[in-house]
Amino acid sequence: MNFFGQVYLIVKKIPKSKVMTYGQIAQILGTRDARRVGWALHGNRDPEIPCHRVVNKEGSVAVNYAFEGWEGQKRRLLAEGVKFKSEKCVDLEKCQW
Repeated sequence: MNFFGQVYLIVKKIPKSKVMTYGQIAQILGTRDARRVGWALHGNRDPEIPCHRVVNKEGSVAVNYAFEGWEGQKRRLLAEGVKFKSEKCVDLEKCQW
């Protein structure tokens, strides 16, 4: 399986109300290339893969999240019960998986 497919398998396992960081996923895959994880998620076209559950190392949502922007990512996370500590930043202490 290619790198992108491996990223998608991990992301599918993130439960509702939880998030992971790009770096966490990269570490699981044995790389330090968190940016490549971001490219994989940005290129995803499968609506069954919950890409909205991945944030950066500070917990910030993606400014360029797909077609809905950061507001769309935040809206999806809030709908699942993810807590935010600021406008664009998830509370990683409470929600990181």
